[in-house]
Amino acid sequence: MNNTKKYGFTTTILHGDRQKPIEHGSLHKPIHTSVAFGYKDARELAAVFQGKQPGYRYGRQGNPTVSALEDKITKMEDGYATVCFATGMAAIGAIVQALLREGDHVVSSAFLFGNTNSLWQTVAVQGIDVSLVDATDVANVEAALTPATRIVFVETIANPRTQIADLARIGELCRERGIVYVVDNTMTSPYLFRPKEVGASLVVNALTKSIGGHGNALGGSLTDTGVFDWTRFPNIFDTYKRFVPEQWGMAQIRAKALRDFGGTLGPEAAHHLAVGSETMALRLERECANAMALANMLDADERIAAVYYPGLASHPQHGIATELFRAYGGLFSFELKDGIDCFDYLNRLRLAIPASNLGDTRTLVIPIAHTIFYEMGPERRAGMGIAESLIRVSVGIEDTADLLDDFSQALNI
Repeated sequence: MNNTKKYGFTTTILHGDRQKPIEHGSLHKPIHTSVAFGYKDARELAAVFQGKQPGYRYGRQGNPTVSALEDKITKMEDGYATVCFATGMAAIGAIVQALLREGDHVVSSAFLFGNTNSLWQTVAVQGIDVSLVDATDVANVEAALTPATRIVFVETIANPRTQIADLARIGELCRERGIVYVVDNTMTSPYLFRPKEVGASLVVNALTKSIGGHGNALGGSLTDTGVFDWTRFPNIFDTYKRFVPEQWGMAQIRAKALRDFGGTLGPEAAHHLAVGSETMALRLERECANAMALANMLDADERIAAVYYPGLASHPQHGIATELFRAYGGLFSFELKDGIDCFDYLNRLRLAIPASNLGDTRTLVIPIAHTIFYEMGPERRAGMGIAESLIRVSVGIEDTADLLDDFSQALNI
C-alpha cells in the first residue's frame, strides 16, 4: 500500500495494518496475549519507561494488537492519536479521571445515554460541578459556562430520542473560550460523521457498537483530533509537559486513566473490533437505509403516536443532520398510541430481538423507560421526553422487506 496516497474510508481501514511491518506477512495484526515485554538491553527498557523511545512496558498500558486498533481509529477520525479502553464508558470515565479536578465545571447535554447520565450524577457528588443543558441550542451551553468550565460534552445523536446537539456552533464557542470540546460519536460513527469537522477536541467512540458491529466484543476509545491547544488547559501535570504540547492531552490520559485506573482493552477484543471495523461502511449503508424505510412506515401508521428519527423532515434537527452527516444513522425510537401495550408489541415481533446493544448486524429493540432508563426515575425521564411506551430500535442489516413486514404485523392485534 502506498503510504503517501490518500485512499477512501474502507480502503484505509482494510489496508492500514500493512503500513507497518506485520509478523510473518499476516494480513491482520496478530493477537499478542503477553502482558510483559522483554528487552535485550536494560537501558532500552528504561528508555521506554521514560518515554525516550517507543515500545511496550506492560499489558495494562497497551500492546501491539491494541496499538494497531488505535491506529485504525485515529485514521477513521482523521485524528492525532487514540487511546483504547475496555468499554465506551471506561473511555468517558477516563476524561474525568485524567483531566478534571475538584472545583472544575462540566457543561453536558441533558440528552444522554443513561449510563453517561449516571456517571455525571456520580461526578457531581465528588467535587466537580455538572450542568445539564439542552444542547440543541448553543445559547443554552453558553449561558451555563463559568470561569471553572473545563469541558463541554455532547453526543452527536442522543440515545434514545435522537436529539442532535448544535454541534458546529458549540465547537466555535469552545474554540473561542479555550474549552475542551468532547463529542461522543458512537451514534453516528466515524463513517457518518467526523467531529473534528466541527472543532471537537476529543472524540469518544463506543467500539462495541457500529465500529465492531457484531456484538462480540466490548471496547471504547478516545481520539485527540489535534484541534485543541493543550497549553490553554490548566490541568496538565508538569510531568507530561516534557512532551511537545500536541502530546500533552494523550500522554496524561494514557498515564492517569489507562495506566493508573486500569480500564484496559484486551488483545482478543481488540482483534475482534479491528476485523469488524473493516465492514463498517457496508453495514452502515444498509442499516441507515433500513432505518429510513422503517421510520417512514411507522410514521405513516395511525397506531404510532410519534417517531423520532433525524431522517424524517419533521425531526427538529433534520437540517443539521442533513448538513453534517453522511446519513441519518441506524437508530430511531417510536411511541405507541394509548391502548397498545409496548411489551405485547415487542413480543409479537419475529425478527427484531429484545436486547440492549446498538449497532449490531441484527435488529434489536428495547422498551426504554422500563430498562436502561428505569433507574433515573419518572421525573428525569419526563424531562428527557421519554414516554412510558417509547421503544428504541437499533436497525440491523436484514432484508428491508422482512423488517417492514415484521414491524407491521406486530401492530395487528
